[in-house]
Amino acid sequence: MKRIAVLALLCCLTIPSAPDASDVYDTQLNSGIRNSEAYSRLLIRQAHDNRQEAVALLKKALAASPDLPLVYFELSMHSFSPSVTGILDSFDYLIQGIDAYGRNFLWSLTLIGSIFFAFVLSFLLAAVILAFIRLVPDMPLLIHDIQESPRRAGFFAAVVALSAISPLLLVAGVLILLGIYMKRSDKAVVYAYLVFLVCSPLVFKTASQIAQASSSGALKAIVQVNESRGNTYAASVLRNSSDIPSVFSYALAVKRQGLYSDAIPLFKSLLARWPDPRVYVDLGNSYIGLYNFDESKKDALEEAARYYSQSIGIRPLSSAYYNLSQVSREMLDFPKGDEYFAAALSINRTAVAEYRSISGRTPNRIVADETLSRKEFRRYIRERFTSVFTFGMSLLPLSTISALALGLIVVFYLLNSRLRQKAYRCRKCGAILCDKCEKGIMWGQMCPQCFSSLVKLDEMDARERVARILAIYEQQRKRRARIRLLSFTLPGVSFIFGGRVLSGFLFLWPFLFLALLPVTNRVCVPDSNLVSHGFFSWSALFGAAVIFIVSNIITRKRLVRGWR
Repeated sequence: MKRIAVLALLCCLTIPSAPDASDVYDTQLNSGIRNSEAYSRLLIRQAHDNRQEAVALLKKALAASPDLPLVYFELSMHSFSPSVTGILDSFDYLIQGIDAYGRNFLWSLTLIGSIFFAFVLSFLLAAVILAFIRLVPDMPLLIHDIQESPRRAGFFAAVVALSAISPLLLVAGVLILLGIYMKRSDKAVVYAYLVFLVCSPLVFKTASQIAQASSSGALKAIVQVNESRGNTYAASVLRNSSDIPSVFSYALAVKRQGLYSDAIPLFKSLLARWPDPRVYVDLGNSYIGLYNFDESKKDALEEAARYYSQSIGIRPLSSAYYNLSQVSREMLDFPKGDEYFAAALSINRTAVAEYRSISGRTPNRIVADETLSRKEFRRYIRERFTSVFTFGMSLLPLSTISALALGLIVVFYLLNSRLRQKAYRCRKCGAILCDKCEKGIMWGQMCPQCFSSLVKLDEMDARERVARILAIYEQQRKRRARIRLLSFTLPGVSFIFGGRVLSGFLFLWPFLFLALLPVTNRVCVPDSNLVSHGFFSWSALFGAAVIFIVSNIITRKRLVRGWR
């Protein structure tokens, strides 16, 4: 009920009361608004409560907000039926909903932010889990090496001490020590984590910009105006702003609210700083508002035409030619109007079709406004949000973390190329061996006892050999039981414990990414009442379930074959 009340209040603030959806849509178009998301959400709520009229209500919501992805996803769900038409309609709405993200910057920004945070967090969490799981079988190997060569203790301690500067480096240090005992292909996981740390300044900068942009009221106001979603919020938030995108958006919001006399000086002052052709177009549109179809104010039409012509002199825009065609027809110069209209079509036929689709006898509909592009929204984010946060991951500058990670890459490479004598486990009984304490590596990396009982049958008494074989079987049975138990926790954990680190990581990381995406979709969206990525959340959960099932199937098959 609280959420419905919030939506109702927003609807009342943004949309004048109207008897039906068509009147609501006309009212918002008259104010330069093409999308009323609050009103559409109320209709979606009504559709949930009234299943029989759900499709009709959702189509009204679509008419009020043609760029809202949620409406398309709701229509996809409610229009689905076990028939060819129902399936095709549902799929078509689904594709349109995904495509609507390209027309809704705030929705796409929050979705990209959710995906980015889930991607990074899942990678870090997978690395931590991998290190924790491998500590159990590999820590005894490390201790054995230190006991055999005490000089290594100082080196290993130095790596850990260096890594303790940051939790990120601590994980890196642990992975390096454990990576010594990994197979050659599995070492790629350690290198991947170190490369991630090298790129950490860029990662944290991107995360900081997304976090700041998602919660920025100024950015929200700018986007709302330029994507024709509302004017009231921008008119209040951007009033005292001085940067060019904010001033342009504020002037456009004031103009669409019908305050043309206030908008004109705003656009003129902006021209002194930013002589962009779009400013000339919107300044001319402000004069159209002053005209307001009053025959005694045709001098305002001439002023508008002058500014449209100046815009064309800088860069030909389809909106400028289209607006000149409208002005020419208002002044009864139809041949000139047709000439300008043809010029607009030659520049951008699609844009002209959009202008015509909302055309009407009101100042905000007879001519077309120019707005900022998504590229300029992204530039605004890069220039405005420059603070970089470490989120408590490091007390040192991120550039230091990156430099130390480069050093750790060199250290890990040298360890693998020069540290040839290292402990290993017998593949049968799991006993710890090394070249220093054994005469030589037995065939198949087996200890002498297992080698004698399984290969050199004449070197061991039959009773001892049977006892040894039974002990090996019992040890491997317990190992397989642990692997089977771990397979029910997280996909890939059983692989990591069983020594297939890279394969396990490639199961674990995607699973954690998909499992975390619904969480980041909720946490990383400040206006969770107004933004919802439910389709992607449910799709992610389905994908996580598929990975879990596939991982378990592969684990079972490997266990049947003896986990080879």
